[in-house]
Order: sequence, then structure tokens, then C-alpha cells
Amino acid sequence: MKKDRVDEIDVLTQTEGFWDDQQTATKLTKERESLSQEIGTVEVLNGKISDNLELLSLVSSDTDVADIEKEIPGITEGLEDLTYYALFDGPYDDRDVIVTVRAGAGGDDAQDWSEMLVRMYVRFAERHDFSVEIFDRTAGAEAGIKSMTFQISGQRAYGLLRAESGVHRLVRLSPFNADNLRQTSFAQVETLPVITTLPAVEVKMEDLKIDTFRSSGAGGQSVNTTDSAVRVTHVPSGIVASCQNERSQLQNKLQAIKVVTAKLHKKHLEAEDAKQLALRGEQKQAEWGSQIRSYVLHPYKMVKDHRTKHESHAVDNVLDGDLDRFIEAYLHMS
Repeated sequence: MKKDRVDEIDVLTQTEGFWDDQQTATKLTKERESLSQEIGTVEVLNGKISDNLELLSLVSSDTDVADIEKEIPGITEGLEDLTYYALFDGPYDDRDVIVTVRAGAGGDDAQDWSEMLVRMYVRFAERHDFSVEIFDRTAGAEAGIKSMTFQISGQRAYGLLRAESGVHRLVRLSPFNADNLRQTSFAQVETLPVITTLPAVEVKMEDLKIDTFRSSGAGGQSVNTTDSAVRVTHVPSGIVASCQNERSQLQNKLQAIKVVTAKLHKKHLEAEDAKQLALRGEQKQAEWGSQIRSYVLHPYKMVKDHRTKHESHAVDNVLDGDLDRFIEAYLHMS
């Protein structure tokens, strides 16, 4: 299947005008490179195993891994890579991901916390050479954000970041009260795979209500003077999505429809099979007792995932996008 996808991309690269859309072309070539690397790893490993079947038949549970590596160089690394690839067995794990972060209980602290989470995911994307595109941002009253929706594009982006879906809790000394008291605040993260086609569900343009409004800005020259922001409502389901980051009204419209499509697909899957809730994760109120992960900055420093029990005292690194060990712990568990 992966080889078929490589062949499909190879055909696309030969079509006229392929390189006119640099963003899509770059994305597809990176996907091909990643798939080729994975295929190559599997083929090399299969070759090593085939060439050493007699030796491997003598391996037992108490055999030293170093001895195996000495006899068959590269086999342990190949097995580790193969184990990692096997973690991404979900039907949408290879898709890009739409992330929405919403402030929960905690007032200004929660809104500031939401913006900190967005920064964490942006830095995570940078570490993996992924791209980030903001769709919609609602600023907080005093600080931070009330909500933000953005897309992260890269190999296995949804497969990685589906681990982040849920309520995130922050404990710290609040910078927003005069007494600098300890404050607990919450934010909710929702992840959805980017769906380009919607099986079994027909999206009709006549079912979409499209409203335009003026984009919010920082003031001065940043204020958008045209009604370029777009809000799309799927009338039959009541699903709503907004986009105001693009300069063009048409671009904002297309991005908002993309978010609506992903949400409709999610709704369809939930209706067909309750097990598909894993696409989005169980959605709880962003308040006490519902968190999937806690980030404690006071009176000690620790990040702990309540699902996997994985924890780290390098809080600054985690908030700077170092999430891989938390994500891998979740993938091994799920």
C-alpha cells in the first residue's frame, strides 16, 4: 500500500503544472521521502532476517542484545524503527491535523495557558519540520486567547498529535493577581484529521450558510478594512467554523469549509460506531478532575500524563515542544 502511494506520487510529479503549487509539491515530495525511508527500512530488515534465519532461531529470551547486534549489524535499530512505524496503524494517522485549543476554567490564567499550549504545539511542529497554518484566533479579554484553530501539516501529523486531545491542566503562581497566588487553570485541546473526501456523507453547498465579517486585528495598520473573514455553518448539523487569517475571502472560505468537513466526518463516524471516538478523544469539560495531563510549575516542577503515567521534570523543555516521549508512551498504550 505504501509502495502504491509512492508510485502515485511519482506519477503526480510528472504531470504538467505539478510544481506550480510549491506548497503542495513540497508536501508530497516530503511524504514520498518519508515513505521511501520506511519501505527501505523494512526491506533491509527483511533481508537481514532472511539471510540469518538459522542464527536467529538460536536466539532466546536471555540472549544479550549486544551479541545479536554484533552478529547481525543494524538489526536492533531496524527492529526499533519497525516497532515505531507499527504505532501508526490508525486509518488517519498519516493525515495532517487540525488542532483547536480552547480556554477552560481559570479566567485570564486559562486564556494565557491556552496561548502557551498553542506555542508548545508550534514549537513541536518546528522540531519535526512541520508547517503550521492558523485558521482562526479569538483573543482573550486581558491576555492570551479564548480559542485558536490551526492546521499542522507533516508526515503522520495526526498520528502523533491525536495523543494531545483532551483537557490540559496548569498549576503555577498567577501573574494575573496582585497577591501572586497559586492558580490552577485548564484548556481543552481537540485534534481532527484533515479529510479531503467525505465517504458516505454528501456535503452540499446549499446546506452551507456563509457569513462574512471584518477580521479582528491588533489595531493601527493591522486592522483589516474589508470583510474578508468567513464563518461557515453547516445548517443541517449546526456545525460552525471560522477563518480570518487569510487576506482573501475565498481562501478563508475554503479553509473554514475544510474544518467543517473534518467535523462532519467525525460526526458521521461517531454515529456509525462509538469506537471511532478515539479520533477526537473523549471530550470533557475543561475543569477539575477531567485533565489528561498536568503541568505543575509551583511548588515543584513536573509534567505528568494521567493516562500513561509518563512524567518529566524538564517542564521548560516540554513547554518548548519536547513532547515525543509523552506521545510515544500514549501510542504504545493505545
